[in-house]
Amino acid sequence: MGRVAAVGEQPRVAGLALAGVDVIVAEGAQAVHEAWQALPADVDLVILSPAAAAVLGSERLSRGHPLTAVMPP
Repeated sequence: MGRVAAVGEQPRVAGLALAGVDVIVAEGAQAVHEAWQALPADVDLVILSPAAAAVLGSERLSRGHPLTAVMPP
């Protein structure tokens, strides 16, 4: 299995590091897009904050990989 990453605002994603998730803090639209583009190829699951998911919109589904999950609001 590949790695799991989380992208979003620091308060939303920081705690996931305790579970071994690669945390990528991204505050604002540009940072979210940059984080998404820079994901390593071995990341199989990306957990997105609701704000990060809204920024990415359908872009997060266009590649087919990695699988994404959105945190509840």
